[in-house]
Amino acid sequence: MQEWANQLCENRQFGSKMTDSKYFTTTKKGEIFELKAELNSDKKEKKKEAVKKVIASMTVGKDVSALFPDVVNCMQTDNLELKKLVYLYLMNYAKSQPDMAIMAVNTFVKDCEDPNPLIRALAVRTMGCIRVDKITEYLCEPLRKCLKDEDPYVRKTAAVCVAKLHDINAQLVEDQGFLDTLKDLISDSNPMVVANAVAALSEIAESHPNSNLLDLNPQTINKLLTALNECTEWGQIFILDCLANYTPRDDRESQSICERVTPRLSHANSAVVLSAVKVLMKFMEMLPKDLDYYGTLLKKLAPPLVTLLSAEPELQYVALRNINLIVQRRPEILKHEMKVFFVKYNDPIYVKLEKLDIMIRLASQANIAQVLAELKEYATEVDVDFVRKAVRAIGRCAIKVEQSAERCVSTLLDLIQTKVNYVVQEAIVVIKDIFRKYPNKYESVIATLCENLDSLDEPEARAAMIWIVGEYAERIDNADELLESFLEGFHDESTQVQLQLLTAIVKLFLKKPTETQELVQQVLSLATQDSDNPDLRDRGYIYWRLLSTDPVAAKEVVLAEKPLISEETDLIEPTLLEELICHIGTLASVYHKPPSAFVEGSRGVQHKRLPGSAGSGESVESPDTGSTAAAVSEAPPAVIPSQGDLLGDLLNLDLTPPTTTGPIPPPSSGMQMGAMDLLGGGLDSLMGTGFGVPPAAMPASFSAPVSSGLDDLFDLGGGVGMPMGAYSPPKTVWLPAMKAKGLEISGTFARRAGVIQMEMTLTNKAMSVMTDFAIQFNRNSFGLAPAGPLQVLTPLSPNQSIEVTLPLNTVGPVMKMEPLNNLQVAVKNNIDVFYFSCQYPISMLFVEDGKMERQVFLATWKDIPNENESQFQIKDCHLNSGEIKRQRSSLFG
Repeated sequence: MQEWANQLCENRQFGSKMTDSKYFTTTKKGEIFELKAELNSDKKEKKKEAVKKVIASMTVGKDVSALFPDVVNCMQTDNLELKKLVYLYLMNYAKSQPDMAIMAVNTFVKDCEDPNPLIRALAVRTMGCIRVDKITEYLCEPLRKCLKDEDPYVRKTAAVCVAKLHDINAQLVEDQGFLDTLKDLISDSNPMVVANAVAALSEIAESHPNSNLLDLNPQTINKLLTALNECTEWGQIFILDCLANYTPRDDRESQSICERVTPRLSHANSAVVLSAVKVLMKFMEMLPKDLDYYGTLLKKLAPPLVTLLSAEPELQYVALRNINLIVQRRPEILKHEMKVFFVKYNDPIYVKLEKLDIMIRLASQANIAQVLAELKEYATEVDVDFVRKAVRAIGRCAIKVEQSAERCVSTLLDLIQTKVNYVVQEAIVVIKDIFRKYPNKYESVIATLCENLDSLDEPEARAAMIWIVGEYAERIDNADELLESFLEGFHDESTQVQLQLLTAIVKLFLKKPTETQELVQQVLSLATQDSDNPDLRDRGYIYWRLLSTDPVAAKEVVLAEKPLISEETDLIEPTLLEELICHIGTLASVYHKPPSAFVEGSRGVQHKRLPGSAGSGESVESPDTGSTAAAVSEAPPAVIPSQGDLLGDLLNLDLTPPTTTGPIPPPSSGMQMGAMDLLGGGLDSLMGTGFGVPPAAMPASFSAPVSSGLDDLFDLGGGVGMPMGAYSPPKTVWLPAMKAKGLEISGTFARRAGVIQMEMTLTNKAMSVMTDFAIQFNRNSFGLAPAGPLQVLTPLSPNQSIEVTLPLNTVGPVMKMEPLNNLQVAVKNNIDVFYFSCQYPISMLFVEDGKMERQVFLATWKDIPNENESQFQIKDCHLNSGEIKRQRSSLFG
């Protein structure tokens, strides 16, 4: 596809003076017949016009494969523009017409010896793009000549062609000795040839990590560094990425390479800058810290990183994610650049949050006053999410910089006095962490916190307040009354609050046994007898037995001295940080995950380490390299992280546990089979929307391309059947509480027993009761409408949730939506009318008994444009012929 785009761009320079739009406007009947006649015309100009019309038809999705032999006959021409157009057609249709494509081989071979280097390069590039096995064997000899061609343009094109050929037939490339020729091209006099040779070898090496194709040595490195100054920006990126895989022999060689790479930091292309930073960050590990050049290099790294933050928001975000890693490894690089990370009023939220995170990482005693002033300003913004993070950031400052703790607490108290509900709740959560970090120091503020008890409606804030009351019960006169007020709605509280309330009341009992005996019996009874939550029940039984058998032991366990929380709660684990530093400028540095965690079928992904840590083996802790990571490794064992990532992660909003072996497909009974029922429940996974996960999360067996035709498709009919509607996507929040005056709606769609259902959870996060619910849909693409009223039979009390299932039908008014599966919904209650939109999986509309006549199916299949076709290979599918025949007969009714 990329080659096709490149060719189209190149063809613009040969375009006629008239506009090319005329080729896209024809609506004649019998068009193929007319084109066939024009293609066989004796007039060159008419023939060229006909090929342009064919390409235009192909571009808009028309099937013009019937003209294959006629177009191939047009290859015998001296007109470069016409030749390019014909080659473009060949690349598109050769796979579907492999036998016909053989006809073009002689012309290819002839063109590879043409006096014009553009034609030679065009021929070898096109042959590399035609992925047909029968043509591959004919490609070898022309490719060998082009790799040693006198023109550098031809050589650089041939170098890339070797990588393409290796992807088609790796054994053939090795047998023909192309890899050795490619290695020789690294010594080529032309820098672009060197860059393409490096790119091709790197591509091949990724699929064969143990092949040692790029055998880097000082002589090779010197040649690469020489070519670095003269090649294009993408060539520089290939060379810099290659340099990053080299480990210098000593600090002198490391310094020499750094000196020659440093000029790339001033490049206009941000990808070149990040690749240069990656090389320098790696080689700095080998430089002595007392070396003058080391300090100079640190100073040189700051300006280019700062410059990246003046780009558009998307580039800023990528730069900030990379800077986040760099700051964790070497905070001294940007310690004087704090102001650059101050938030601007027009920054998107994802940029604001990332800047906030880096500000905290760079916070120190020298700049804390400046940082706190900024954070206090942020806490008065209108963006609720940003304000929450800013308030939490103030707490992180208090924990990180001890000298600023008192000032931070004072700032938080000022924010609490604003009485803004979400600000008060976030402040209470972070003050709890400050109490953990500095025990018996700031407890005088507890009275102020207790004044705001009634306004707390978020589970985390309620749990934090309960912890404070239980932990300092001896200092609060009415602690029993405060905790008893929470106990009244015990079963309506979240699990987090219930567990905290149980522990707090047990603490209170151990501190004031005579006054609270009845209270502790009540909470233990609620936790053990009236609750169906196993965690809560188990903790209740443990406390009950402890208190009844050995009160002294209970006091030692429950009232034990708490370990201090750590200064930095969200630093990346040192060995992972080293690997991510080696992947700066790639997707791994944006996700903050190693490539093996998100690259499907990542057989070629190697775990990289910084040279200073190469000998640390599998140990989690890195040796001391004078970096921040080392300081984290050596933290005392008594320090534990506090709950949660205080700033969150824009790209880690999923609730699935992290994995290092690649994404796990969603739990569905249908995923446990060897083959898939083509028109059964298995179709959900082909639709993508049926699972609610990105394509990257699909199992590798569904994404491997196959070269079989339509016959293979019918062979998928056999196999283990899937239960209909066995899977429905997990619920997502459709209507946040802050947009609906406290009403939160989460939901999903499912098809059960042939009925489409809208499954919702209604949660009341307001302080008043909600009643009189009703629902209505706007016109939509498939006429989805409620099959009955919204059944909410009881009033929805504050902090209560209720599950509602709404049956749907498809007899409503129809209007095409963008996207096609978009659904606009209005929900009414006694407070107001609220609007939201959601997207339903197309698979929910499929009927269970959808049988088709074989001829109808084939005709429908052919009507779908080729570019809409996706092919998947299902491996390890063990079927007998009888089962296949049975499934095929059921498929076509």
